[in-house]
Amino acid sequence: MSRILSMRPFLVTCLGAVCTAALALSLAPTAGASAAPAPVAAPAATRTGDLPGSTQSLPVATLGAPGPHTTDRDTTTVPAPGTLGLPARTVRPFSLLGIVWDDAATELRGRVQVRTRATGGHWSDWQDVQVHNDDAPDLGSAERHDSGVRGSTAPLWVGDSDAVQLRITPETHDRAPAAVPAGLRLELVDPGRKPRSVRGAHADPPTPVAAEAVAASAANAGLAPLGATEIPALDQAASQADIVAAGGAPTAHPAIGPRPRIVTRAGWGADEHLREKAFTYTRTVRAAFVHHSGSGNNYTCDEAPALIRAMYRFHVMSNHWRDIGYNFLIDKCGTVYEGRAGGVAKPVMGAHTLGFNADSTGVAVLGAFTETEPPRPAIDAIARLTAWKLGLYGVDPRTMTKLLSAGGNRFPKGAKVPLHVISGHRDGFTTDCPGVHLYNKLAATRLAAAGLQGR
Repeated sequence: MSRILSMRPFLVTCLGAVCTAALALSLAPTAGASAAPAPVAAPAATRTGDLPGSTQSLPVATLGAPGPHTTDRDTTTVPAPGTLGLPARTVRPFSLLGIVWDDAATELRGRVQVRTRATGGHWSDWQDVQVHNDDAPDLGSAERHDSGVRGSTAPLWVGDSDAVQLRITPETHDRAPAAVPAGLRLELVDPGRKPRSVRGAHADPPTPVAAEAVAASAANAGLAPLGATEIPALDQAASQADIVAAGGAPTAHPAIGPRPRIVTRAGWGADEHLREKAFTYTRTVRAAFVHHSGSGNNYTCDEAPALIRAMYRFHVMSNHWRDIGYNFLIDKCGTVYEGRAGGVAKPVMGAHTLGFNADSTGVAVLGAFTETEPPRPAIDAIARLTAWKLGLYGVDPRTMTKLLSAGGNRFPKGAKVPLHVISGHRDGFTTDCPGVHLYNKLAATRLAAAGLQGR
C-alpha cells in the first residue's frame, strides 16, 4: 500500500512504558485530502507476551459429491450445479470470517452460507453472510488504486471456532449459474488478545511502546494523555475546548454536544503495525453516515473489542485497505470506540461510504439491523457522538448539506448531492445498510443530537 508522507516535527522520548511527547504539530489539517506521518523517533516494537492475531486464507472450490471421510450430516445431499465452497474441515481457531475476491469492481451474485463449530463444542446452524459489502475507499483515492483493494462480503462474527463449512450458491440466469468473481477465498480471522499493557492497570509488567502506537495516541493530543485507553466524557461546557483539538479556533458560543466517552485504539487493542503509517485527512466534517457492520448480533459487549480487532484485520489484511474503514464504532451497550487512526476530533478520511468519504465521518453500529431492532443504548450513543463530532465543525444535525460525489452506484462522479447531515449509508449508495430498523431511527436521532448541542 502506498504511503503519503508530509513531515512535521515530532519528538518522542520513552523510558520503559512511560513516554512523553513534545508536540510541534499543527493541528489544523491542510486543505483537501492530505496525510500526516507517524512519528519516527520511537523505539522498535516488541510483541513479547502478545497474541497479535492471524488470518487463514482458504481458496474456494467447486463442490462435488460428499467424500467418504466427511463428518457433516448436511453433506449427504449433492450440491446443486455451480455451487462452490469448502467441505467441513477443522482449522486453527478463529472468530470472524468473510469472503474476498480479486476485483473490487466485481460483484458476487448469489447466496453465501457458513456453518462453524464452536471450539470444543458443537456445529452451528447454517448462517447467511451479507454478500454486498458496500463500505469502501472512494474510486479515485490512492487507497483504492495503489493497494490492490479486493472485493468482499461483510465480515461475520461467529465466536471462538475451530471448524468451518462454506457453500456459495450463485444466482441463476436462463437456468445456468451466474459467473462468480475470480480469486474467491474464505478468510478466517483470529482477533488475538489485547496487548498485556492494556488488559489491566496491574495485570502485567509494561512493554515498550511502538512508534505506530505512539502516533495513534498522539493524534488525540488535547483530549487524553499519551497512551490512554479511553478519552473521558465531558459535560457540554468543558467540551467546547475540543474545537482546538479539531484544528479550529475557539468561538464565543459554539454549539457542541457533550463529549461521549470514547475507547481509544489502545483501549480495544489495535495492532498498529497492520495499518498504513500515514494518516489521511479531508478538509472538514460536514456529514455523518450511519452504518451497521453486517457482522451479526451474536456478540457480547465484552467481546466487542475482539470483534473490532478482527474487523480491523479483515479490512487491512484481507480487503487491503489502509486501516479499519469506519471512523467510529458503537456496540450494543452504547460504548463508542475510536476507529480509523488520526484523531477522533479531526477530519480523518475513512472508507465507509463509497463516493462520499470526503468531508464526512462514518459511524458503524456493530450488528445487523435488517430484521432486528437496534438496541436503545446504541441509538442514544449515535446521538451523543454526532452532537459532539458535528458540533466541532459548526454543523447543525437537523440540517441538509451538499456533498460532491466521487462516484458510486447511486450518484455519478461530480454530482452535488443534497443529503441529511446525519444520513444512513443508503442515502449515498444503493444498499440495505444500515438496515431498515436502524435507518428508521435517524430522524429522531437528528433531533436528539441537535438538542444535545443546545439548539
